[in-house]
Amino acid sequence: MAPPKKVAVTGSNKAAHSGETSGKINRDESIEVTVRIRRKKPLEAHVASDLRVSHKTYEKQFGASQSDVDKVETFAHEHHLTTVEASLARRSVILSGSIADMESAFGVSLSGKIDSHGDDIRTREGDIYVPAALKDIVEGVFGLDNRRVARPLFRLAQRDGQIISHAAAPAAFTADQLANIYGFPSGFNGKGQTIAIIELGGGYRAKDIKAYFKSLGIKKPSVKAISVDHGKNTPTNANSADSEVMLDIEVAGAVAPGAKIVVYFCPNTDKGFLDAITKAIHDGTNKPSVISISWGAAEVNWTTQSLNNFNEAFKAASVLGVTICVAAGDNGSSDGMKDGKVHVDFPASSPFVLACGGTSLKANGNLVSSEVVWHDSDNSATGGGVSNFFPMPGYQANAQIPLALDTQFKGRGVPDVAGDADPDTGYKVLVDGQSIVVGGTSAVAPLMAGLIARVNQQKGQWAGFINPTIYAANPSMCRDIIQGDNKTTSSHTGYTAGPGWDPCTGLGVLSNIS
Repeated sequence: MAPPKKVAVTGSNKAAHSGETSGKINRDESIEVTVRIRRKKPLEAHVASDLRVSHKTYEKQFGASQSDVDKVETFAHEHHLTTVEASLARRSVILSGSIADMESAFGVSLSGKIDSHGDDIRTREGDIYVPAALKDIVEGVFGLDNRRVARPLFRLAQRDGQIISHAAAPAAFTADQLANIYGFPSGFNGKGQTIAIIELGGGYRAKDIKAYFKSLGIKKPSVKAISVDHGKNTPTNANSADSEVMLDIEVAGAVAPGAKIVVYFCPNTDKGFLDAITKAIHDGTNKPSVISISWGAAEVNWTTQSLNNFNEAFKAASVLGVTICVAAGDNGSSDGMKDGKVHVDFPASSPFVLACGGTSLKANGNLVSSEVVWHDSDNSATGGGVSNFFPMPGYQANAQIPLALDTQFKGRGVPDVAGDADPDTGYKVLVDGQSIVVGGTSAVAPLMAGLIARVNQQKGQWAGFINPTIYAANPSMCRDIIQGDNKTTSSHTGYTAGPGWDPCTGLGVLSNIS
């Protein structure tokens, strides 16, 4: 009997990658992959009508069907793979098996490499394959390779190469001070809300959280860690991703100390990142009303299946009423790419997230003295530009989004809003016992998450997908930032701020949602 015909999973093709050296691979080693499965029916009607559903209703109407899950599991078991978890709501089947069996099942050849960090990794090139009978069922397969996919979008305030302390940064702020300066709704602390934070590394120390909030005179928020794909809370030192984790917790917590904070730790892989996002969105126990993400990479670094599957997860969040706040990047219009072209960061470029850009803020008490686009002399600057993958969404139709500079694509404009991100006017935080100052658009995502938690408490309902609302209301909800630029490519192309929406700070500084 002839073996079943196999077809490529749409968007799974991965090009060769440079910067890695040859390593070893043990094909008897057991690994896990996540297979994403189609929805029972499309979400578009609910998205367009702004209808919201409960977690239970979502799973019933828009999750994967049990019959599709059964078909995927049958195929997997034929290749000696076992089921670790199957979630209809997350539309995910997590499978475990040896590398050799994974290669056989999905028609790939994995290679052992050593990456630029010195880590042993698995890599692949080309497409992933599944039986033709699963062609319309499987929308993505993640985890066969385990390269790092994202970087934390924070910047340490330094002088002469040394991290500076709170005392050496008189222009820096705590997040509760910024909430007052920006005019966030007063008298609310996020009580009754849950803020989810996605972390692809690093960790926090409970004693630091306790000491930090005691120093602010604010009641310590509830902080809980959840492991996704074996990711763990693993603090080490302030020069690591710990600064990202603590920045996120302390900023969100200082703005909304009454909210519960749940941190989803996952590996820095496409599988880990996606699994953490879907875990948080569909967490029927903790039920986050807002999610903060401060990790990302240029769009060109992602596979099409990643861009589509992450975006579909964010689309699901909009139907559930969950707001997603994402940092827009810290490398200006190049997003850290060395090709002399402009790039936007993903997942900030998804049209279903609130993309958060950065400013440099000076204040006199609770009054803004000046606020311009964040752009340092070392070419650290707010990310922003126009997507080369996602078309311009309807809510940006009247925002005068320019065409993408290099491709002339009519794409989604990034960011939507902005807030203080300059390390020189950054955030006073406590990381691994050190009182330091941190900036970057990483700080703006949890700042906005804290704002959303306050607004949700104020209104007694989840704000949800706020992009259509803030674009329709411009400029009443945002204070426009009209000075500065984020031109950081080798050819110095990029974008300049101006009246109205711009690809540096979006609509400006968001302070409330009416």
